[in-house]
Amino acid sequence: MPFRYIDIHSHLNFVAFDADREATVKRALDAGVAMINVGTQQDTSKKAVELAEKYEQGVYAIVGLHPVHTSKSFHDEKELGEGGKEFTSRGEAFEVSNYKTLAEHPKVVGIGECGLDYYRMEHEGWNMEQKRQEEAFRAQIELAIEVKKPLMLHLRNGSGKSAYLDAFRILESCFLNRESTVRGNLHFFAGSIEEAKPFLELGFTFSFTGVVTFAKDYEGIVQYLPLDRILSETDSPYVTPAPFRGKRNEPLYVQEVVKAIARIRGEDEELVRAQIIKNAEHLFGISLS
Repeated sequence: MPFRYIDIHSHLNFVAFDADREATVKRALDAGVAMINVGTQQDTSKKAVELAEKYEQGVYAIVGLHPVHTSKSFHDEKELGEGGKEFTSRGEAFEVSNYKTLAEHPKVVGIGECGLDYYRMEHEGWNMEQKRQEEAFRAQIELAIEVKKPLMLHLRNGSGKSAYLDAFRILESCFLNRESTVRGNLHFFAGSIEEAKPFLELGFTFSFTGVVTFAKDYEGIVQYLPLDRILSETDSPYVTPAPFRGKRNEPLYVQEVVKAIARIRGEDEELVRAQIIKNAEHLFGISLS
């Protein structure tokens, strides 16, 4: 069936959907919304693949290790944003062989979410945590190159330091003198135009969440980026868009993100919707239309 929308970054593999996961997927698919569920650790990556296996069309997976899960650390509601619940990460080392097995699955369309998260960089022991984040990030870049699948990047600035520019330098060093590289997507992009420019040169895309439906901070970057580099996501169960704020987020609501992107850019909604589908097909090597 043809899909009219895609949520390129969701987490229906999380416990927040244990009670109604299948019904949530059905609501989206019935409305013509495809989805990619993204892993953050080995267990949630495996669960994303298992969920994708249940559906012939419209449900895909991305597997990887989130930077906040590279060390044992506490994360509060303020850090996680709207809809987030505090948790303590048990910390995980990136085991290439385990993730490679998952990455080679035909329903897996990318590696991540991986990258750098500087939100907590002032706490004791940060230097060691930063080192682990970078090591895991480099390993996942190498895996993406090996399996020829794009990266799903999680980058978050902190204490005046740019995770975006540091990530770009790491990517450059990994790509240096290589015959083959990979493209990728900057999930929940919250950087500046200057931080976006080097990734544009690499051919990367940028995705936006429901926050664009109620916050004006993103309007400049949404207007600046070429339409063929923009993707839509929910990051569900987090950051529910208007008019559904206060509810748990889900892939169905990505339609509101697309509407907001079109409104901010002053472009025809159907044109924006169709181009986002093309962008996703091109980046992830999938057929939606």
